[in-house]
Amino acid sequence: MAKFQFRMQSVLNLKIRLEEQQKNAFAAAKKRLDEEIENLSKLYKRKEGYEEEGRRMRAETLSVNDILENETAIVRMKEYIDEQTKRVMECEKQLEEERVKMVEMMQERKTYERLREKAFEQFLEDEKHEEGVINDEHNSFVYGTGR
Repeated sequence: MAKFQFRMQSVLNLKIRLEEQQKNAFAAAKKRLDEEIENLSKLYKRKEGYEEEGRRMRAETLSVNDILENETAIVRMKEYIDEQTKRVMECEKQLEEERVKMVEMMQERKTYERLREKAFEQFLEDEKHEEGVINDEHNSFVYGTGR
């Protein structure tokens, strides 16, 4: 029996490698998004801390300087939160782009795998036919010469 050889195996191997690279890029983009979301969460907590400190200062003391510094810190935190929110949105956009690329790579790989499967099925069918021809010739020779 002959050995099955897929003509486009090197292309399939390349597609598999590209898909793995794309999966890694997707994972890196997901990790970056998670980090940016974590940073945004920390900024919100920090802002809440400043707001709580501002409420406490207003209740306890009337130091105008401290209250103004607290207000400035809260305004600055709002700016940081806005900037961080933009970064999170950029990361989400990048993640979606990487996801789309990954899906395309997976579809390409699956296409080549289906081609390989069809080629293998054809190979098996050809082998079966060839074996039948050989058996017919053998039977003709063995039983045909006996008359």
